[in-house]
Amino acid sequence: MTRLPALAVAALTASALLTGTADAASPPFTASVFRATHNSYSGNVDGAKNSIGYQLDHGVRFIELDIHDNGYATTHDYGVGHDSPGNLVDHSGGNPASNNLRDWLTTVNTWSAQHPAAAPIVVMLDLKDDLTDNPSFAAGNLTAVNQELESVFGGRLLRAQDYPAGQPDVDSLRGRVLPLLSGHAGSRAEYKRDVGYHPAVALNGRGQIVEVHDSGGGALWYWTGTYGADGRVTWLRHGKYDSGQTPAVALNDNGDLVEVHQSQSATTLWYHVGKLGADGEITWQASHQYDNGVQPTVAFTDATHLREIHRSQSSSQNWTWTGTLSATTVSWTGNAKTSDARFAKDTAVNGTRRVRVWTGADGPTPSNTLRADTASVAGDRIRYRQVAFDEFQNGDSAELQQGALFYGAPATESAFITSARQSGKLVRGWDFDSASQATTPPANYPATNHPYDAWYQSLLTGAAE
Repeated sequence: MTRLPALAVAALTASALLTGTADAASPPFTASVFRATHNSYSGNVDGAKNSIGYQLDHGVRFIELDIHDNGYATTHDYGVGHDSPGNLVDHSGGNPASNNLRDWLTTVNTWSAQHPAAAPIVVMLDLKDDLTDNPSFAAGNLTAVNQELESVFGGRLLRAQDYPAGQPDVDSLRGRVLPLLSGHAGSRAEYKRDVGYHPAVALNGRGQIVEVHDSGGGALWYWTGTYGADGRVTWLRHGKYDSGQTPAVALNDNGDLVEVHQSQSATTLWYHVGKLGADGEITWQASHQYDNGVQPTVAFTDATHLREIHRSQSSSQNWTWTGTLSATTVSWTGNAKTSDARFAKDTAVNGTRRVRVWTGADGPTPSNTLRADTASVAGDRIRYRQVAFDEFQNGDSAELQQGALFYGAPATESAFITSARQSGKLVRGWDFDSASQATTPPANYPATNHPYDAWYQSLLTGAAE
């Protein structure tokens, strides 16, 4: 067996005392060490790990699944594999026969349900593809990742947004599954915040919210959400719906919406009709040109009638239209000059509820980070629900480091691992395949390809199970 440096032996012995003995107090989660595997899905195809079930049976509490999104439109799921779905995947020993992520998550969930006293299991999704180019939930964006995690693990899932304050101990987290995003940095950043320009918002009497904005480069995007009793907005769905700039939106209590925008390369004005579903998804109809001009705004005057006000493309004169919504189109009449101001498209008020959308940096995030104020909360980011934790890796941007609990680096980067551990983070060191790579203090998750080798078993004596 490879001999450990004396300091590493001392640190690991202390860790074992913290995490192992039956009569000891349950240690803090962040101070504990757990068995972990690298590329867990590869079993004995790449390394000597055996099946996911075997790994969990033998104390592994960190499972890594590399996933791809390029086949999502066909399979309606992400594909597990290293360089592509199926690459280096071991389907033997009770592992799923398919490469579908849901089947692999279900394997973990089934084991967790049968072992409710087990130490918390981290399931890391290593994003091998860019998920920011997926234009909708149906195309496999990060909302779909959230939905899959929640639907598979249910009440066993410990969402990042629900992580206990302070220092939870291992025993308080037993039986729980913690999801973690790693891999593609742009996708990890988008999960924590969104960016855009010219945001506009609508709010109806049922507390449903639609936000629209442009990308600054020709794309139009939307978010939908609900206004909670605590005054916070829960954002539900996100997607791309057209090309253009300076959009505005109106929403009635039936979930009917009308969006208006200016074309990206000309001063033509266009509108969409949409229907907001209970799940937060919008069914969009085709766009239609209704005029020429710039900076359009729109509002419902009753359940089926609208007023639109925009500025002339050649002067400061405002113009108005009256619209009648009928099924999937709007009939526009009464076009005339007006001295009325355009509607305040960045603010929506309904009863005591109020939402304002704007852009601004939140610490290290970009200056065009999308933000929202309500009557109760100021400056919340418009972003995906924080179901998964977001890993910070050595070399990542400051915005990925902000608020991160999980850190990760190759096992050879001992200085990064040591510093992160000393600052109270949960640290993964991957490709941990030699006892000589042990640090003081050790990584919480020394992710190895050979978890049953004598040196690893010795090194992880006393690891939390």
